[in-house]
Amino acid sequence: MAKMRGVTLDATWAPKPEFTLGAKDIEGVQTYLGSLVWKDPKIEIREHDIPEPGPGQVLIKLKAVGICGSDVHMAQAHEDGYIFYPGLTGFPSILGHELSGIVVKGGPGAKDKVTNREFKGGEFVCAEEMLWCGSCQPCADGWPNHCERLDEIGFNVNGAFADYIVLPDRCLWSLEPLRAAYENESDIFLAGSLIEPTCVAYNAVIERGGGIRPGDNVVICGAGPIGLAACMILKRMGAAKVILSEPQQQRADLARKMGGADYIIDPTKVDFAEEVLRITDGMGASLYLEATGLPTIVYPGIEKAVWEGRTLNATIVVVARAEAKIPVTGEVLQVRRAQIVGAQGHSGHGTFPRVIQCMADGMDMIPMITKRVTLDEVPENIIALQTDRSNCKITCVMD
Repeated sequence: MAKMRGVTLDATWAPKPEFTLGAKDIEGVQTYLGSLVWKDPKIEIREHDIPEPGPGQVLIKLKAVGICGSDVHMAQAHEDGYIFYPGLTGFPSILGHELSGIVVKGGPGAKDKVTNREFKGGEFVCAEEMLWCGSCQPCADGWPNHCERLDEIGFNVNGAFADYIVLPDRCLWSLEPLRAAYENESDIFLAGSLIEPTCVAYNAVIERGGGIRPGDNVVICGAGPIGLAACMILKRMGAAKVILSEPQQQRADLARKMGGADYIIDPTKVDFAEEVLRITDGMGASLYLEATGLPTIVYPGIEKAVWEGRTLNATIVVVARAEAKIPVTGEVLQVRRAQIVGAQGHSGHGTFPRVIQCMADGMDMIPMITKRVTLDEVPENIIALQTDRSNCKITCVMD
């Protein structure tokens, strides 16, 4: 059988004493509580068989795949050896889920969901990362991001840091609309690899956060890819003042370059809440996004801005993954008529086609890519990102 390379993460199944095997966990195979189970992660390039597409599946030649913070945290261990990432994980697995590529061939009955035509090969596509089942209670209720039989590309099933990947047709989206914005095919694939993280931001601020009215102020905490994408989406939606909180200079400069953020706060140099209130003339914001993964550090400032600002009915959206508990004062939520919502995933509700159309209409996310690497260079760059935040998005580009 023909072989391919794949950036593979392996780890030891060693549950902590407080871990209890849940209904959706599989002993020694996968868990929904990764940081309580997996120890001593090891990342390397291994040889794998090139997969064959079955009924309703498609074989894709990968062209561009972004490194996500989740990839970094699955490969990163605390002093006790347990991985940082707290969510669904099953090892060994090929990493990578922010993907674009070219269809090689479709299995029996595999069709493009928009055109209803069978995949013939040569189509440019991107993919959802969440492989929802479509038949459990949450899926039947219209909440695929919370599928009870969920698989995730690059988390518990083989992902995209490889030469090829097989995926179900239901999770694929055509990149044809991007031809209106990019003449160069390589740029189409680069933009295509950014659709998944941009959809995570869209789901957080629009679907879960409820969006805004034109003229509202918004605050984004963290200028990673999700935070930067949220700035772009909310500015496009009509936000009056998009305020970004980010201490890292390179990322702050990138936010200015992309044009989504109107104001940037360095919370290590100024009081976050006081600066938000100063910029907004005491109003505060209608929406706050926690995209740092440091809730114990960030949330108190958000809470202060909500409490002291004059804007009622603020929504605080938590999108970054973290084990830490948020220090919430219920009185603030009650008196200020505020709410906290959690956001996970990107599937359903027309999110992917809407983001693709925004990109086709000029919402250029490619400047987010600050470094391009080969497949062989992916492991070392995943490790480097554990301590170096100077790059926003490192993308693997393949021939």
